[in-house]
Amino acid sequence: MTNKNEPLVSVIIPTYNRPEYLKQAIASAVNQTYRHIEIIVSDNCSTENILEIVESFGDSRIQFWQQPQNIGMFANQIHAFKMARGKYVASLHDDDMWNADFLEKLVPHLEENSELILAFCDQYIIDAQSKINKSETEKNTRGFKRDQLKKGVYQTFHKIGLVDKSIPTAAACVIRNYVVDWDIIPAEVGGMWDLYLTYLCCISGYGAYYKPERLTQYRMHEQTDTMLSGSRDVRAKIRKAKSELFCYKVFLEDARLQEFKQHFQQKWLEANTTLGIGLLRSEKIADARPYLWQALSEQKFNLRTIVALVLSFIPRSLANQLLGLAKT
Repeated sequence: MTNKNEPLVSVIIPTYNRPEYLKQAIASAVNQTYRHIEIIVSDNCSTENILEIVESFGDSRIQFWQQPQNIGMFANQIHAFKMARGKYVASLHDDDMWNADFLEKLVPHLEENSELILAFCDQYIIDAQSKINKSETEKNTRGFKRDQLKKGVYQTFHKIGLVDKSIPTAAACVIRNYVVDWDIIPAEVGGMWDLYLTYLCCISGYGAYYKPERLTQYRMHEQTDTMLSGSRDVRAKIRKAKSELFCYKVFLEDARLQEFKQHFQQKWLEANTTLGIGLLRSEKIADARPYLWQALSEQKFNLRTIVALVLSFIPRSLANQLLGLAKT
């Protein structure tokens, strides 16, 4: 039974053509031990019958919205956030899952301390068959330095949020809804919307709470951007690089973040190189060079950038054979 005395939590599930994974994601939301929730499934005009999946749960807490046409991942995500009526919001990817006690263990910390904007936890890494990958899980925890975080409140969290990227805003985090103005997140952030959302939370003046438990399951599979290959991989890298250029430019210009300016500058330069390489691989040579020159002009020496720039001037037949040197 839903406890109406508990604050409402809006669970945001944007989706597109992943019906089997979506069933598991919705089930993990429906089965939360914290019961006072609304589940907003926003379908980005899938060719699959997503409504049938939603209706199969027979749960009145689920709201379904279908875009009349594909409006892109970012717009669909933000649209769902704007539909949220809850005091708190939590984003759940349509291919991820939550442990049953995810909300139950994070929401109380926000209720107990009105000076917090978010509460977050660690996560498991699972494969396409929903099996936990122990080595990747440990690698993920160490990679985002959550193994170095202590339980409790971080009143200022610029470093763990924007430098270490310890806060999985899109997958393992509960946010105080009405502190965030969803209208001011620009479309240019694209797939990096979660990093930009972390930025807005960091500069809000509120604190963050970390619970060092793995309460969510992040899925790595063939449709994940980091797992793509070929032309889809190139397009994904170009999209990500453009989003990173925009975000790191904003961070660089924010006086409140000057302590980390050198880090953001380096990430901005790396994004220039990544975008240049992506454009090279897409045969857009003239478009690629300005980004490579930009990256090279502000770095003493970067082999990756130099190789990519040289490749842009040699015959294409030879460049295509050597381009693998600058892919990563």
